[in-house]
Amino acid sequence: MKERFIHGQVFVTMSRKILIVDDVATNRIVYKVKLGAACYEPLMAADGESCLRLARENKPDLILLDLILPDMDGAQVLTKLRADPVTASIPVVVYSASNDAEHRLLALRAGADDFLCKTTDDQTLLARMRNLLRGREAFSGMDDNGRHIRALGFEEQRDEFNLPGTVALVTLRPETALRWRRELSQQIPDALVAMSREQALSDIPDALDTDIFVIEAEKSDQISSLRLISELRSRSTTQHASICVVQADATSGETAIAFDLGANDMVVSGVDPRELGLRLTRLMHRKREADHQRASVRDGLRLAAIDPLTGLYNRRFALHHLAAIARQARQEEIPFAVMVVDLDRFKEVNDRFGHPAGDAVLIEVARRMADSMRADDLLARIGGEEFLVALPNTDLKIARPIAERLCRKIEATPFDIGGVSALRLTASIGLAIADGKGDWQVSQVSEVIDRADQALLMAKSCGRNQVTIGRTAA
Repeated sequence: MKERFIHGQVFVTMSRKILIVDDVATNRIVYKVKLGAACYEPLMAADGESCLRLARENKPDLILLDLILPDMDGAQVLTKLRADPVTASIPVVVYSASNDAEHRLLALRAGADDFLCKTTDDQTLLARMRNLLRGREAFSGMDDNGRHIRALGFEEQRDEFNLPGTVALVTLRPETALRWRRELSQQIPDALVAMSREQALSDIPDALDTDIFVIEAEKSDQISSLRLISELRSRSTTQHASICVVQADATSGETAIAFDLGANDMVVSGVDPRELGLRLTRLMHRKREADHQRASVRDGLRLAAIDPLTGLYNRRFALHHLAAIARQARQEEIPFAVMVVDLDRFKEVNDRFGHPAGDAVLIEVARRMADSMRADDLLARIGGEEFLVALPNTDLKIARPIAERLCRKIEATPFDIGGVSALRLTASIGLAIADGKGDWQVSQVSEVIDRADQALLMAKSCGRNQVTIGRTAA
């Protein structure tokens, strides 16, 4: 937390915490100054045990981890971090004085999100950190929603078996794609598809289904490469794909721009295929985690609004949507209609044939009613055998025939429940009209529903299987 003074006022801002793990005090101080100047909140640890403790206690947004520590090496620290549910998802950048290929492989195999040499320029370091922090923030936001959904019991069981993904090799020359495919086929199980830049932006199935784009970038073609990254990020079909750029040579500024435009990783041309394979494996893992979270949130939100038996909207969503219909009616001074539909003597169905038969009847009733609705109409199940219908921009002259048609449609065809073909049901409907005028408020939508309910009771008392019109609002 930091205080900033702007025009004489104090603003409190929350800065992201970065844990710096290095046994050399001078290095810790240098990075503390660098990260502090970039508005991060630095935490410091001098050994592996301190790192593990501080990571659990403070849950930093990112860990900058030296490979060589006095009590254990960085790979051992990484293994422990990934094994602990509290710290498993924290992005870790391993940095080392050595840029040896085996050290890089050691760190990446242990679960590092990135590996940097300590001589890496500040601009590149901060760009790579921003990239990882953006991914973490997006994932955390989805995970927060996911936790609410799980608490409601809406999340489906996760399938831990992952089929191979698709990696698109977007190269300037076909021979480069052939070489990459030959090298990577021994490192990753995913399908490797060669394509041009034009194909990557097209609607061909391979482009639409791509999990990771590996893009070849050359110094002479840097602008086109940056434009391709931007285009992939801006399109709905590819915006969630991971992007790895393979560059021959680039300035720190160009590297920073590529990350800020949406690249997820960057490697130099001629990188060890084993390292590239590990980086792509990590990208694939993160993408699948994000895909799963998005699917959980999307499905959970759908389930939170849908009646699981009939597939219609549930009461909560219906009341919210009805309030929106009422607001529009009031603003435009147009009428709308509300119906409450109740199946007659439905309890006898459950008593005679069992609840599974009753459920089958409700599903069929929902289908018949849905077939009679207009595109803008609202149909919801709000109770056991009770349904709510809202008709926007509809007066009594239009609403009454619709209600009568619903009655006829429910009654006309016998319900097939396990061979009992003679089962016929009817429905009673209470209908109320709100004229959209006057000084009534959205909060009084319940009054319209009450009028429809009262009309329903009258329909029941007058012999059932009919439509009764509720009194007009006072």
